[in-house]
Amino acid sequence: MSELVEIQELDGAAVLRISNPPVNALSAGVPEAIASAIASAEANAAVRAIVLMGAGRTFIAGADIKQLEEMAWGRGPGPPSLHELLQQIEACAKPVIMAIHGTALGGGLELAMAGHYRVATSDAQLGQPEVNLGIIPGAEGTQRLPRLVGVEKAIEMCVSGKPIKAPDALAAGLINAVLDGDLAVSAAAYARSVVGRAAHPKISERRVALRQAATLAEALSQGRELARKSKRNLIAPLKAVDAIEAAATLPFEEGCRRERQLFQECVVSDQCRALIHAFFAERGAGKMPGIGRDTSVGPIERVAVVGAGTMGGGIAMACVNAGLSVRLRDNDQPALDAGLAAIRKNYAASVQRGRLTAEDVAQRMQMIHPQIDYSGFESADVIIEAVFENAALKTKIFSELSSVAKPGAILASNTSTLNIDEFAAATGHPENVLGLHFFSPANVMRLLEIVPGKGSSNSTLATGLAFAKRLSKVGVVVGNCRGFVGNRMMFPYMYEAQFLVEEGATPEQVDSALTSFGMAMGIFEVDDMAGLDIAWRVRQELGQFADPRLRRPLVADRLCEMGRYGQKTGNGWYAYSDDRKPKPDPEVLALIREQARRAEIPQRQFSQEQIVERALYGLINEGARILEEGIALRAADIDIIYLNGYGFPAWRGGPMFYADTVGLPKIYERIREFHREHGERWRPADLLRNLAETSTTFRDYDAGRTG
Repeated sequence: MSELVEIQELDGAAVLRISNPPVNALSAGVPEAIASAIASAEANAAVRAIVLMGAGRTFIAGADIKQLEEMAWGRGPGPPSLHELLQQIEACAKPVIMAIHGTALGGGLELAMAGHYRVATSDAQLGQPEVNLGIIPGAEGTQRLPRLVGVEKAIEMCVSGKPIKAPDALAAGLINAVLDGDLAVSAAAYARSVVGRAAHPKISERRVALRQAATLAEALSQGRELARKSKRNLIAPLKAVDAIEAAATLPFEEGCRRERQLFQECVVSDQCRALIHAFFAERGAGKMPGIGRDTSVGPIERVAVVGAGTMGGGIAMACVNAGLSVRLRDNDQPALDAGLAAIRKNYAASVQRGRLTAEDVAQRMQMIHPQIDYSGFESADVIIEAVFENAALKTKIFSELSSVAKPGAILASNTSTLNIDEFAAATGHPENVLGLHFFSPANVMRLLEIVPGKGSSNSTLATGLAFAKRLSKVGVVVGNCRGFVGNRMMFPYMYEAQFLVEEGATPEQVDSALTSFGMAMGIFEVDDMAGLDIAWRVRQELGQFADPRLRRPLVADRLCEMGRYGQKTGNGWYAYSDDRKPKPDPEVLALIREQARRAEIPQRQFSQEQIVERALYGLINEGARILEEGIALRAADIDIIYLNGYGFPAWRGGPMFYADTVGLPKIYERIREFHREHGERWRPADLLRNLAETSTTFRDYDAGRTG
């Protein structure tokens, strides 16, 4: 028998264990091995029932995504077809019981639904997450799932892509039992209990049912509305509803053909390619030259945070949520009390939403040790400075930390723009210093920019990457420059939007164009949420417009001088009431027009396309400069930063991947036009010019650097 499937006989039950580590993906050879094992067990007279389960930590986590990627780019046939295997399982004369632990996702669940019965451990998860890769279930999942759980639940699972836990799967009818103890033993016992039944259920022969909706039309309409609202601009969720409609209106075989047609339409789309790109880019972000499995990683159990403000409090929450003990320091008791109150308020909101219990919150608050001195910092493995953006203050704190930290402790700054090497120089141990740039709110946002200084050791960098993983964040290593990657690219994006309103657009028009493109929020709404005073302080700290030859935005500083800092003051670029929703403010528009009149800036009308080009092409051009300078190792790293930290739509793959889809020659020519019209800030990056002139993409650039 194939090494991919191990066979064990347990008192008349053949237990088949799929062994394709690490997640038992249905890659080439696995379906054939399963088919062979089932045929062998069916032919064995001593076997009365068959149990199929996964070896290792999981059942089957899905298809081989690499094969799916090759299919999306037209370089291969894609994952192997499961149609014949699923038919074989259903037609088996002996009962086939699918025993699930870990996860049964995508193709794994589709395989499981072909069995006559399904059992699972209580902590198992089952789902059809294909929409997260821009596709629909392609192995009859949209046809069998509604036959088991009903149209409404099938739509919910396929549209959301979220897995459900075993108890919920049992209540929905997706599985037949939740089992305790050794899964192989208990599943074999369950298998023996069904042997004597006259017939074993074939899911393909069931009628599709409705559970909540009065009519199929109502269920489908609600499903499409769910897809439009929860998966804005995405193609696959709507096509999943189309496939489920086929299950409810066509014979099984015809429905399967319709599903395959819809799957093919999805898999060749730009959205599918973008989402698969994001999938692999995230997994590749932590891979760095010189950092391997043999690189030593320091301990990560006790964390200390300096600064109990918005960022410090959020970082403390992220750490205790991951089970880490935290010492939280601020200069005085009122500041510390305010920080703790904000943490409690955030946790209270989680309790109200049902994400945590009051007991969970009490336990986590006990793991935060508030203080106004450095006592206990000598035992911390990682110390994170999280005060406001002032280089002198941060340098002073690092000097103080160097005298209290234990040897080898990581000294990290949460700075978003400043020079890590300045802080490292104040410690005497630059090898232990790096930047850990969290994104607000730090307890929610997945991105963590990891910034090594000139003297940071490989061990320190490896520990930073391990720390990100411990916090369930996406750690991306970036170079040490003003703004690093994310904020450095944000500057031209933000300021170009401000120039657009000075030239005749309105803040709401710019934001509408950007959200229609797919951004989670418009740039002016983002500015208001972050606080206009934050960006104001950064401009002053960095001296961004000290060069008189550079065009300086005219309005943002005036708003700050007027005390309009955004949501926290009730007004910024927009006006806000209790619902915190932005409303256009005539006072701001009048200020913009007056500033433009004084500066003699010609006024014009802008289309949505023109706004998107001016805002995003500046972002892309700066990304190319960052790659030239080695501040980012890969274009894909830039994409991951913008997908996880700045609300860039995942279905567009990130700014650099999006540039590839538009075409670098087109973008380069447009930037040349902007350069002629608007001056030096639009000088095309040399890398962009080289790629455009050689018909090469950022994706090709990455492939050339990684071999």
